Amino acid sequence: MATLSDIFPTSPEAMARNGWDAPDIILVTGDAFIDAPSMGIAVIARVLAADGFKVAVLAQPDPEKASDFTKLGEPRLFWGVSAGSVDSMVANYTASKKRRRNDDYTPGGINDRRPDRACIVYTNRIRRYFKNTVPVLLGGIEASLRRISHYDFWDNRVRRSILFDAKADYLLYGMAESSILAFARALKHKESPDAIPGLCLIARQIPENYLSLPSFEEVSEDKKSFLSMFHTFYENSDPMTARGLAQAHGDRFLIQNPPFPHTEEKELDAMHALPFTRSLHPDDAVKGEVRALETIRHSITTHYGCYGECNFCAIAVHQGRRVRSRSLASIVKEAESLTQRSDFKGIISDAGGPTANMYGFECRKKMEKGSCRDKRCLFPEVCPSLKPDHSLQKKLLKELRSLKGVRKVFVASGVRYDLLLADKKSGPGYLEELVGHHVSGQMKVAPEHICPHVLSRMGKPGTETLERFRDLFFTQTHKAGKPQFLTYYFIAAHPGCTEEDMKKLGVYARDTLKLTPEQVQIFTPTPSTWSAAMYWTETDPWTGEKLFVEKDGGRKKRQKDLVVQASSNGVKQRDQAMRSQKKSTKTAPMPAPAHRKKARKGHESI
Repeated sequence: MATLSDIFPTSPEAMARNGWDAPDIILVTGDAFIDAPSMGIAVIARVLAADGFKVAVLAQPDPEKASDFTKLGEPRLFWGVSAGSVDSMVANYTASKKRRRNDDYTPGGINDRRPDRACIVYTNRIRRYFKNTVPVLLGGIEASLRRISHYDFWDNRVRRSILFDAKADYLLYGMAESSILAFARALKHKESPDAIPGLCLIARQIPENYLSLPSFEEVSEDKKSFLSMFHTFYENSDPMTARGLAQAHGDRFLIQNPPFPHTEEKELDAMHALPFTRSLHPDDAVKGEVRALETIRHSITTHYGCYGECNFCAIAVHQGRRVRSRSLASIVKEAESLTQRSDFKGIISDAGGPTANMYGFECRKKMEKGSCRDKRCLFPEVCPSLKPDHSLQKKLLKELRSLKGVRKVFVASGVRYDLLLADKKSGPGYLEELVGHHVSGQMKVAPEHICPHVLSRMGKPGTETLERFRDLFFTQTHKAGKPQFLTYYFIAAHPGCTEEDMKKLGVYARDTLKLTPEQVQIFTPTPSTWSAAMYWTETDPWTGEKLFVEKDGGRKKRQKDLVVQASSNGVKQRDQAMRSQKKSTKTAPMPAPAHRKKARKGHESI
């Protein structure tokens, strides 16, 4: 049986065993190579290999070692370059711009293998060692989110399209599992790939009927032009309605073709049926364990895309605003294959997607005509055209846990509680299903904040739905007789958020949620998101209203600390009042609230 070393060679010796004198394609990635369906580079490699292409891999090559880039020679068709599963600047730095010590995608876990701006560095090295090389194609989330002029938090300025900075030839944006095949086939048959949907390139002229964006020079100097550019960019991201875009950079143009049509159920099922080993490439395995593998080894992706469109999140920009679900049969078959693995202990660690409860339904209007330009699916409230229906996911979970060899199926992905509440027919039953069988002690929800003006800039629902969901969750957990908890995720220092707002959040956590939150993160402006545009321009993109934006690192941290202080002070005051009551009465003391111990860990108990 062929090993990963033979299927995807990383050394001349492995290529020799295959009888290859050269690969067709060399994929370069900032991650260790994990052959799993939730890893983008593995999906690309498997899809290409299934189509007959010879694919070699350079995982985390050392930019200081020429041999790391030259050992496989030059590919026949193209180089495919990705920073990995995470933008390299996000992977390498915290929201406070401090260097991260750990990297879940690196053997041994030490963050010392992924260079800053990895796409640029890797392409630079290829160009250095192969002067007249075949095309270099950029892909992955770093390239996808930086394909047009974009605000870069780490440089605190607008940067050019990454195609210009990397000096690559082409870029595929989005998920690219289908567009990469079209690209590879075009080069194989010596055809031009320039018109492939989902492709970006550099040209001297603008194609006919393409929209012209404000130039890089304009948007880097004028924030109103930047917002105008971003509106047009975002409005032209749906495959059914988008037009091609062009943006001048000096005397040349970035050309963005309309998006590639979404991969549908049949294609997704075929993709997940590919023979992924769910293991680390042997050449990476000798360097140490990779933490990410333990998270994804026994997990199942049920769907792609998100109609939540949170303004700070990159998923809608990268995966798309339309949810595409796999068939129930395909998912069950994947689960059955897990039960045949020697390392499977009966636990599926997650069955979900970007948001767990978006599986199995979509807006019929969106599927026929594309995403609406004048409204969103979930904000400011769930659109009546969406008609959420959790019944198919309920059926899926029941089938998964009934499989022989499966002891437990967890839903570890986050849940949109407003979506669940909008489904009055199946939503309560779905929550009952989760609470009774699929929660690993705690369920993750992400209200992010509680102040209306902050929530509106985030694109998140108000506290009314959060409190309704919390009450329903408590009812169901009490009925199930399980001491389960809610974990709340919050964001500090989002555009529009002040210190006073964080104090209010702390008081709300204390008085309403009965906890001291610990899952509070400082906002990071991710390239090509609405929130990053707000951060840079200090303007509400829809109203033109000027926004307060905290940009001082110390005061950002203070915002985070304030929510904890405000809530924990309340806990102390409550405890002091209880002690005073004990001293002033002769009655037996009241028992401590059941939630107190867990609350200090950021959870809420029944």
